[in-house]
Amino acid sequence: MSPIRRYAVCGLSNRGLASFVPPILGLTDRTADGTADRGFGYGSDDDLSAYADVVAIVDADADRVAEFNQSLERLGRAPIPYFDVAQYDDMLAELTPDAVIVTSPDHTHESYILGALARDVDVITEKPMVTTAAAAAAVLAAERTSAGTVRVTHNLRYAAAHREVKRLIQAGTIGRITRVVMDYHVDLRHGASYFLRWNRRRELSGGLQVHKSSHHFDLLNWWIGEAPEEIFGYGSLNYYGPDGPHRPAGELPVAEQRAKDPYYLAQQGSGTFPDDDARTGLFGLHYSNQYPRPLYIYDDEIDIEDTYCAVVRYPGGAALTYSIDFSSTWEGFRLSIAGTHGSIDLLHGRTVDGTALPESDRITVAELFGPTRVIEVHAEVGGHGGADPLMRRDLFTTPTAESTALGLMATSTEAAYAVTMGDALIRSFTTHHPINLPALLAQPSS
Repeated sequence: MSPIRRYAVCGLSNRGLASFVPPILGLTDRTADGTADRGFGYGSDDDLSAYADVVAIVDADADRVAEFNQSLERLGRAPIPYFDVAQYDDMLAELTPDAVIVTSPDHTHESYILGALARDVDVITEKPMVTTAAAAAAVLAAERTSAGTVRVTHNLRYAAAHREVKRLIQAGTIGRITRVVMDYHVDLRHGASYFLRWNRRRELSGGLQVHKSSHHFDLLNWWIGEAPEEIFGYGSLNYYGPDGPHRPAGELPVAEQRAKDPYYLAQQGSGTFPDDDARTGLFGLHYSNQYPRPLYIYDDEIDIEDTYCAVVRYPGGAALTYSIDFSSTWEGFRLSIAGTHGSIDLLHGRTVDGTALPESDRITVAELFGPTRVIEVHAEVGGHGGADPLMRRDLFTTPTAESTALGLMATSTEAAYAVTMGDALIRSFTTHHPINLPALLAQPSS
C-alpha cells in the first residue's frame, strides 16, 4: 500500500466538507458494526483514511473551524490544526504537506495554488480553477516550473450519462462532431441561492458565467475533444438585483416583504433563504465571518448576470450553442450533438420539487443512414449522481482503466480553457465582439 498522503484543506466550505474532509477522515455513513453514523449529518460510504489524512485547515473564519473541531472531538476524534489565511505560507513551511485541497471562494484559489506550486506542493482545487484568464495563465506558467501538479475537480465528466456520451463519441458512432447545443436551466430555488452568497459579486466569483458555466464548458470541450477557438455571446440580469421584476414594491419590513415575495414563498421548506441572521451550512456550522449580515436577492451590490447565451467555434469545425438561466421552472439541460454520421440527444432534468422530467436520462442515438436506439442511464450512488465517489477514487487512489481511457481527470490546461471561456464571454457582451480564446489565455497578467 502506498504511504498515506498528507493534505492541507484551504477553505472549510460546504464543498470542502461534503466532498473531502469526512471521506478522508473515514467519517462514513456506517460504523464498523454496520450501524448508521450520523455524527456529521452528511453521509458517504467513502473511507479514504487508508490513503489520505488532513493535517491542517486554512480558513479566514477561526470560529467556524473551532466549531468543526468541536464536532470532531464529540466523535472522539482529534482536532485538526488551524491556520489563518495569513499563515498559509508558514503552514506550508512548517507542515510540508504533500498536497493542498482548495475549496475556498473562487477569487482566493489563485493565491493558494501559486503558493503551493512555489514550494513544489501538489494541488487539488475546486472548479473553477480560478476566476480570470490572466489567473489561469499564471497558474499554467507556475506549474511548468514547479515539481507540483494541479488537478481540478470537474466532476460533471464522471456522471454515468456523461461517460456514456463520451464512449459513444470515442467509438465514432456519430462521426466527426459538427454541431453541439446545450440549453441549461437552474431552477428558481437553486438559482436564487447564488444571489444569497458571495457568488453574486463579480470580484469574488468572476460571475456565474465563470463560476457555474465553466463546469459546462469543460464538459462540452471534453465531449468535443478540442480546446475552443473563439466565443461570442450575451449576458443580462433579468430576475435578481434591485430591478428584479418580482421584487415587492416599497420599503417593507422583512416579514412583510417575504410574505409578498414569490421567490421567498417558493423557497419555503428548502432552506435556501436563512430565516435569521445566524446563517449556517452543512453540519450546522455557522458562517458569521463570511455572512455577518442578511443578504437578499434584490440587494444593490449584485453586479453579475443571471442569463447567458454564447456561440463557440472549435478548430476542427465544430460549433457550440450554449445558454443558461438561473430562474427556471426546472433544473437540468437538453443536449444535442450532431456529427457527420448521426446524432446524440439527451435530456437530464427535474422539476423544482425534485421529480424527474419525462424522458430524463435517456440517451437517443440516431445513425444518419441506420437505426435509432435509446440507452437508459441510471444514476449511481453518491454525490452528484455518483460522480463524486468516482472522482475521489481518481484523486486519492488509483484511476481505473475506464478513467484513463475516457480522460476523466481534467488537466490544468483544460480547466484553464473552461475559465477563459467564462472570462471571454463577459468581454464579448461588453465589447460586442467575438473573443479569441487562445490569445486571451496567452496574455500576461497586468
